[in-house]
Amino acid sequence: MAEYIPPAADWVREQVELYESSGGTKGTTLMDTGLPCILVTHMGNKTGGIRKIPLMRVKMDNSYVLVGSKGGAEKDPVWVHNLRANPDVEIRDATEVWPMRVREVPDGPERDRLWEAAVAAFDRYEDYRKKAPRLIPVFLAEPV
Repeated sequence: MAEYIPPAADWVREQVELYESSGGTKGTTLMDTGLPCILVTHMGNKTGGIRKIPLMRVKMDNSYVLVGSKGGAEKDPVWVHNLRANPDVEIRDATEVWPMRVREVPDGPERDRLWEAAVAAFDRYEDYRKKAPRLIPVFLAEPV
C-alpha cells in the first residue's frame, strides 16, 4: 500500500485534512471564494506516494474538468505530471467518492468546450490563461 504524502503548502494540507476528516461536509469550498471544490487523489509520478489536491469543481455530466492553472504560473503544477504518468484517480465531491480515469485534452474543439465550462465555474481561469506563458493543461476525469 502506498504511503500518503500530505501537500507541502499549509493551506492546501489543512483543506485536504478538513475535507477528508469531515467526510466531505466541511472544507468543500476553495478558500475565500465560497466556490465548490473537489478532492483529487492520485499517485505521485516520482514518489509513488498517494497525493491529494483540492481543485475547482467543474462538473460536466458524470465527468469533471481538471485545470492545471497554478494561478497562471510559468510552470505546470506538480499534480499535472502525476496525472500524465498515472491517470487513475479518485474524485471526492463533497460526500461522494468515485474512481475515475483522466485524459489530457489537446488543443481543439473539445478542449475549447471544457475550457468554457471551467471559466463559467471559476472566471479567474481566463485571467490565468492570459497571464500564463504556457498552454494551461486541461484534463477530463471520467468514470471507470
